[in-house]
Amino acid sequence: MSSTEFAISVTADDPKKKEKKQDDPKKPDKDTDQNDELSEEDLQLRSELEMLVERLKESNNSLYRPALETLRTLIRTSTSSMTSVPKPLKFLRPHYPDLQALYDTWDPSDDKALFADILSVLAMTYSDTEPRGTLRYRLLSSQIRPNSNPGDWGHEYVRHLAAELGEEFEARQLEQETKVPGTLDDLKSLAKECSVFLLNHNAEPDAVDLLQELEMIEDIVPLVDQDTFDRVCQYMTRCVSFLPPPDDIIFLQTTHKIYLTHQKFPQAMTLAIRLNDRDLVYQDFVAAGNPLMKRQLAFMIARAQIPIEWIQSSSDDSEEEIPEELLECLSNTRLSQSFRFFGKEMGVADPKSLEDIYKSHLENTRSSSSIDSARANLASTFVNAFVNAGFGNDKLMVEADEGSSWIYKNKDHGMMAASASLGLSLIWDTEMGLTHIDKYTYSPEEWIKAGCYLAIGLVNSSVRTETDAALALLSEHVENKSVPLKTGAIMGLGLAYAGTQREEVLALLLPFISSDDTSMEIASLAALALGFVFVGSENGDITGSILQMIMERAEIDEGKALTEKWARFLCLGLGLLYLGQQSSSDATLETLKAIEHPISKTAQVIVEACAFAGTTNVLRVQKMLHECDEHIVPEDKKDEKKDEEKKEEEPPKPKEDTFQSFAVLAIALISMGEEIGSQMSLRQFNHLMHYGEPTIRRAVPLAIGLVSASNPQLPILDTLSKYSHDNDLGVALNAIFAMGLVGAGSNNARLAQMLRQLAGYYHKEPDCLFMVRVAQGLVHMGKGTIGVNPFFADRTVMHKPAVAGLLAVLTAFTDAKGFILDKYHWMLYFLSISMYPRFMITLDEKLEHIPVTVRVGQAVDVVGQAGKPRTISGFQTHETPVRLATTERAELATEEYIPFADNLEGFVILQKNPGWEQEDKMEL
Repeated sequence: MSSTEFAISVTADDPKKKEKKQDDPKKPDKDTDQNDELSEEDLQLRSELEMLVERLKESNNSLYRPALETLRTLIRTSTSSMTSVPKPLKFLRPHYPDLQALYDTWDPSDDKALFADILSVLAMTYSDTEPRGTLRYRLLSSQIRPNSNPGDWGHEYVRHLAAELGEEFEARQLEQETKVPGTLDDLKSLAKECSVFLLNHNAEPDAVDLLQELEMIEDIVPLVDQDTFDRVCQYMTRCVSFLPPPDDIIFLQTTHKIYLTHQKFPQAMTLAIRLNDRDLVYQDFVAAGNPLMKRQLAFMIARAQIPIEWIQSSSDDSEEEIPEELLECLSNTRLSQSFRFFGKEMGVADPKSLEDIYKSHLENTRSSSSIDSARANLASTFVNAFVNAGFGNDKLMVEADEGSSWIYKNKDHGMMAASASLGLSLIWDTEMGLTHIDKYTYSPEEWIKAGCYLAIGLVNSSVRTETDAALALLSEHVENKSVPLKTGAIMGLGLAYAGTQREEVLALLLPFISSDDTSMEIASLAALALGFVFVGSENGDITGSILQMIMERAEIDEGKALTEKWARFLCLGLGLLYLGQQSSSDATLETLKAIEHPISKTAQVIVEACAFAGTTNVLRVQKMLHECDEHIVPEDKKDEKKDEEKKEEEPPKPKEDTFQSFAVLAIALISMGEEIGSQMSLRQFNHLMHYGEPTIRRAVPLAIGLVSASNPQLPILDTLSKYSHDNDLGVALNAIFAMGLVGAGSNNARLAQMLRQLAGYYHKEPDCLFMVRVAQGLVHMGKGTIGVNPFFADRTVMHKPAVAGLLAVLTAFTDAKGFILDKYHWMLYFLSISMYPRFMITLDEKLEHIPVTVRVGQAVDVVGQAGKPRTISGFQTHETPVRLATTERAELATEEYIPFADNLEGFVILQKNPGWEQEDKMEL
C-alpha cells in the first residue's frame, strides 16, 4: 500500500476526523487540500507533471516524445524512503486512469512503447485495484520494442514485476487446463531479463525463485557468471530439501551443470554422487585434467563407496586401465595407515582396557554375584572391539598370548562374536587383519570359524584389494551345510562388498532367495547381504527374486514362514535396493500391495521409507504418521468380545503390527537429511511416545538414535535418559542402545556419566546391563575418533552403505529379545559399514602427510547472506590432522596452500600457493 492510500484509509477509519467533517462540512480536510502540506518544490513538481500529462493529451504528435522523456527522467531520478512512494508516482496516481484511456488511442510506435513503460511503472501504485497492470504494460512495451531492459527502472520495479510474473504464469496455466492452450514464451523471455538484472545486483535468491516459479530453472545455467555462480549454487543446493520431486532432482542436475561449466569439479562430483548417477560420476572424473584433482576426486569416490567400475569407460568394450596411483586412492587402501597415524597424533594409539571404559569405581553399586558371567564376557567382547576398532592392538584379542585368547572364555555363539571382534579391531587393515584371522580358521569349533568368516568381511569393509581376498576365502563356504558357517560367510560377503555392486556376489547369493528349500533365516540374510552390496541400485534380478519368494511363501501353509521374525530382514533387503531412489520404487510398491499377507504392509513401509530416505519429504512423513494411528487389538481380546456377544462366526485373523515399528523408523529415515526436518521429527516422536501402542513406543528411541547418530545434543540425551528408565523394559533397552548410537565415537563426558549411572541402576537386570556396556563401548568407539553418522561432505551427501548398516542394526532391535539378546548379537557388527574416521588429514602433492594450520568450529549456514560472512563460529586453531565432530567445519588458517577439495574433511590434497612467497617478501 502506498503512503497516499494509507493516509486515505486512516482518515476513513478515524471517528474523530468523521466528527470534524460533520461539525464543519465547509472546512476542507487534510487530504483534499494538499497544498497546505506540500513544500514549494513539491508543488512545482506536481504542476510540472500535470503539465506533461496535458501535453500528452494534445493533438500535436511532436510534443509526445519530449514529454515522455521528461516523465521518464523525473521518475527515474526521484528518491524515496523505505516507507513512502516516490513523489512523481504519488502525484501521477490520480491521472493513471486517464493515461490508460489515452494509451489505447495511440498507434504503435516507439513513443507508445515508452508510454507503456511509464504506465507499467505507474501501475505499481495501482496494484490493489488493477492486478498485474505492471506486467501487462511491460509486455505491451516489449511487443513494440523487444530490446528494452526492465532493469532500467530500478530494483524495486524488477521485484514487483517478478511477483506479477509468478501470478500471471499460474493464471495462464489454469486457463490452459480449462481452455485452448496458449503460449508462455513472452513470460519466460521477460523472466530471463529480470533474472539477469537480479543476478547482477546481489539478488541471486530472487532470481532462482523467479525461474523456479515459472518452471524454467534449467535456463539459469547460461545466465550466471564467475561472480554469481557460487552463491546461486549454494542457494539452490539448500533449496533441495524443501522441494517436492521431481523439482529436487532438477535443481541438483542444474546446479551440477553450473559447477561443471565453471570447472568446479569437487562440487560437481559431490552432486553426481548425491544423484547416484553413473554417467555424471564418470563425466566429472574424466573432465578433470589436473592429476592432483583426479586424486582428490578419487578420494571422494572412495569415501562414498561408489563402484570403481563407474569411472571406467562404459562405451568401450575393453575396460580402461586405471593408473596405479589413482587405484590406490579409489580402493581406500591408505585408510588404515592414515587412521593409525591420526590416532598417534591425537595421543590415543595405546589400547584401552575395559576398566578404562567402565570406570566401575564410579558406579554407585556393589558387585552382585547374580550377574551372568557369560553375558558379561560377551558385553566385554563388543566393548573391546568398538573401543579399539581400527587400531589393531587391543589386549583381549589381537595382542593376546597364544592359548589365552579371549575367544575361549566364551561359549558357543559367544565364540562367534569374539572371533568376529578380531575383524573390527583390525578393520580396514587387509594385510595384517587376514594374517591374524587366519590362525583361527583352522579351529575345530564351528562357532569360531563362523566368527572368522564374519571377521574377514569386517576387515575388508570399505576397502578394495587386487587379490579380492574376501571373495576368494568366503565363496567356498557359502554352500556349507552348517548354519553358523553359512551365515558367517553370507554376511561376511555382504559387509566386505557393501556398495560395490559386484556381480560375482550376486551370482553366489541369489540362489538362496530363489530356492524353495532354503530356510527363512538363510534366505533373509542372503537378501540383506545383497541389499548391502547393491544398495540404491534398483537391481531387477534381486527385486524380482525377493518379490517372487514373498508371493510363493504367502500361499504355502497360509504364509506361516513369512510370520517368522526373519521376514523383516527379507523386506529390508528389498528396501535397501531402492535407498534414495524416490519414485523409482512405485512398481515394486504396487506389486507388494497385491500380496495378501501381513508382511506385505511391513515391506511397503520399508521400501517407501528407504526410497525417500534423507529427502525430508513432508507428505511421506505424514503418511508414516498415519500408519501409526491404527490401534491394533490383540487376538485374545477379540476372542473375549466374541464370547461375550456369543457370536458363532470365526474370529478374524490377528493383525500384524510390525509395520508400525518400521513406520516410526521411517519418519526418522526420511527426516534425517536436514536439520529443521530432524527437529520437527523429534517433536512427533514425543507425541508417539505419549499416545502410541507398545510396539510404537519401543521403536521411538531407535528412531531418535537414527536421526541423531554420532551427534549428541543435550535435549536428546535427556530425553533418551528418561526413556531408559521406562517401565517397559523393551523401551528402556532400546533407549540405552540409542544413547550409545547418539554418542557413538564422541567421548561425550555427560553421556558416559549417564551410562555409568544406568549400570548401577540395572545391575540386577542382565539384559539391560549388557546393553549399557555395549552403549559405553559405542560412545568411546575408536577412542573417540570414529563416527557412524551417514552424512558427509558438510552433511550434504548421504552415504548409502552407512544407512544400510544402521537400518540393519535397528531392524534387529525391533525384536531385541529375538535377535540381539538371543544368539544373533553379532548383528551389532553391521555398524561396521557405517563406521568412518572423523578426521581431516592434509596431504601434499606426493600424498604424504603435511601439517597445516586450520581453524575448526561449529558450521554456520551463510546461504543467502550478504557479503562474505564467516562460515564457522567459536573456532579453535589446530595443526592437521584434526578431529571433526558431526556439526563442525574446518577452514585453512592461512592462504599458504590451495586445497583441491571444497569441503575440508577426510583426505584433502593441498598445493602450494604460488603467490604466497611473493606476499611474504612484500611483508619483509
